[in-house]
Amino acid sequence: MKKLALIVTAAVLAATGAEARQAPAAAPVSAEQATKFVQVGRLLADPASGRVLRDKTLVIRGNQVVEIRDGFVGEGNVVDLRSAFVLPGLIDSHVHLGSEQSPTSRLDRLTMSNADQAMVGARHARRTLNAGFTTVADLGGANESIFALRDAVRRGDVVGPRIIAAGSSVSVHGGHGDANGYREDILHVLSNESVCSGAEDCRRAVRTQVRAGADIIKITATGGVLSNTAAGLNQQFTQDELASIVEVAHRMGRQVTAHAHGADGINAFLKAGGDSIEHGTYLDDESMRLFKANGAWLVPTLLAGDFVARVASGPDNFFTPAQSAKALEAGPKMLDMAARAHRGGVKIAFGTDSGVSAHGDNAQEFALLVRAGLTPLQAIQSATIGAAEHLKISAEAGRIAPGMPADLIAVAGDPLTDVTELERVRFVMKGGQVFRQD
Repeated sequence: MKKLALIVTAAVLAATGAEARQAPAAAPVSAEQATKFVQVGRLLADPASGRVLRDKTLVIRGNQVVEIRDGFVGEGNVVDLRSAFVLPGLIDSHVHLGSEQSPTSRLDRLTMSNADQAMVGARHARRTLNAGFTTVADLGGANESIFALRDAVRRGDVVGPRIIAAGSSVSVHGGHGDANGYREDILHVLSNESVCSGAEDCRRAVRTQVRAGADIIKITATGGVLSNTAAGLNQQFTQDELASIVEVAHRMGRQVTAHAHGADGINAFLKAGGDSIEHGTYLDDESMRLFKANGAWLVPTLLAGDFVARVASGPDNFFTPAQSAKALEAGPKMLDMAARAHRGGVKIAFGTDSGVSAHGDNAQEFALLVRAGLTPLQAIQSATIGAAEHLKISAEAGRIAPGMPADLIAVAGDPLTDVTELERVRFVMKGGQVFRQD
């Protein structure tokens, strides 16, 4: 009987995991609910066009936009945004909802359970949604906590943005993404199944993540700023390991995105057929050629670079010496990197690495992108149609149009003139439900 119970339990868990993997990032669109009329003064419905429409009414039934009408019409359930500027819900392609950098971050890894991280993640998810981000990609967190949070948001049990989740990063033993800087016996407890060495073991790690429920595979192709080891920021996987990761992930229907700072790691990953680069600090001319040849995306995470440089150079620096040295080396270089990539024609998707910086501050990335040479419209495109294309969710996010889920936000001013308006979101609707209305 005990053996039978274990088999039944395993079957239930397997079925649950399969359902989580196969479910779309958004809840299915339903028209079997009450109709709302959202009256809009200025509307950037399709950021690809850059065209601002005036005096429109969005007709929303259930969680779906069904019509965009001329003028202010409707009765009953009417939302008055006639004095506001409305645009699609924003997309952040790189967050870590289960954590946030602080003086206690290293201790938190020892004292917080996966359940604790899920609860903290729920708080951060609400902040992120209230900041206007209706979709995020969570790239690196404990499998149990982030997949549970993703599914809870999808069911409506927790308030938050739609979550595309990678779970644990596929990393090399001793490298960025593995546990570093603790006692030897603790290191073995903190290390994940997704850590690997050798091409065959890295195939196993990818398959393990897919089995656990990963929507996307995130790897750490180079060293990282916040790993507590003086191992630099260059390539850490071998070329054979990178090729095996990309091959098996693609065979199993998953994109692969790589944390990468050093040019050697960036270029090796792109040569292996990788889909996108997170950070990209030291990308070079060959990198830009490979980006364009592969159709790969860059997620610059300028806010993370700005944040770590400010902490490491400030009077209240809580980073370790190894972290501080890398923060001061890499952080100040990221703005110039994004400028070079933009001039070189690399496709840029919006991402902040929030969890390094504070959750809810995500929109501060827009001003940094503009400092790197993007126009306000291009910065908005990176967080709407660009990020949607990058994450392969263009049918679900990035535009306001009939047949699309009703994800939209509003600000008082014109973000095409002053992109920092997006730091002052006053209205948030996700899936036809209003979550913020100041």
